[in-house]
Amino acid sequence: MKTMKALRFDKYGPPSVLSLREVAVPDLGPGEVLVELHAAAINPSDVKIVSGAFNSSLPRVPGRDFAGVVVAGDERMKGKEVWGSGAGFGVVRDGAHAQYVVLPSDWLSEKPANMTMPHAAGVGAPYVTAWSALVVAANVQAGETVLITGALGAVGRAATQIAHWRKARVIGAGTSERANDADAFINTTHKDLPTEVKALTGGKGVDVVLDAVGGPVFEPALKSLGLDGRQVVITSVGGKRVEFDLTDFYHNRQRLLGVDTAKLSGAEIAKIMDGLRAGFEEGKLQPPTVKTWSLAQATEAYEAVAKGDASAKHVLLPHAT
Repeated sequence: MKTMKALRFDKYGPPSVLSLREVAVPDLGPGEVLVELHAAAINPSDVKIVSGAFNSSLPRVPGRDFAGVVVAGDERMKGKEVWGSGAGFGVVRDGAHAQYVVLPSDWLSEKPANMTMPHAAGVGAPYVTAWSALVVAANVQAGETVLITGALGAVGRAATQIAHWRKARVIGAGTSERANDADAFINTTHKDLPTEVKALTGGKGVDVVLDAVGGPVFEPALKSLGLDGRQVVITSVGGKRVEFDLTDFYHNRQRLLGVDTAKLSGAEIAKIMDGLRAGFEEGKLQPPTVKTWSLAQATEAYEAVAKGDASAKHVLLPHAT
């Protein structure tokens, strides 16, 4: 029996419940492939999975985002370098924080040739979310103006790049003013969001809002939206319930769109990764800065993510010693 090292949790809790195990390399089912993992990112959602927020079946290997090489299964893909973000990884099936992972062959997307494995693994969830919001849901067009709340987070930064790639103007908003790629930035700690947006758009408001904060930011973001605008919501921090002026909403012919990437199938995620590939190969999109860890250091890496360390994307190297 061939074995591998894998990070597992048998009960929910903080990162300390994770342990490094020697387990059997999973068997292939019909239509599946075996991927040797060279890198796997840790997302805040992975920390939440370990904590029990998604009611994962136990025991379970966490980890959504990965990059590696196909070593068994579909002969057409064997030997190819791939990247992805697995549907249900860490929740209903074992994920990528291991040396190997099994997944259906139609979940595969070839990695950009000019990217390292750690950088490719760091793309996954944030860029899939940003693409789902801006390209699939909002269908942002060249010449439009996009307001991104939570612009300094991983999704916000990915969305800023994607919007620019689509030739849209970006107004970022957040509670600090760290370096960012937005065309204009509003610090909502000191400034009123709708007032500043109207000033930056000649009183018209923006065409699209990507609300990556929700909660108390939802209504100010909606007030920043112009005629025929659309607001995409991906989360709600600090409260699930919001209120807004329904009369203004329908008079302005606005639209609200919800995006939940947890509902995407593996094949749908692979299609998005395929769409992102050209952006990275052409230099229109840039991967995040990464900090790498071995599997033996995984608990420490998880703790860094749990504490909100966003100085770099934390990426595991499953075969590193």
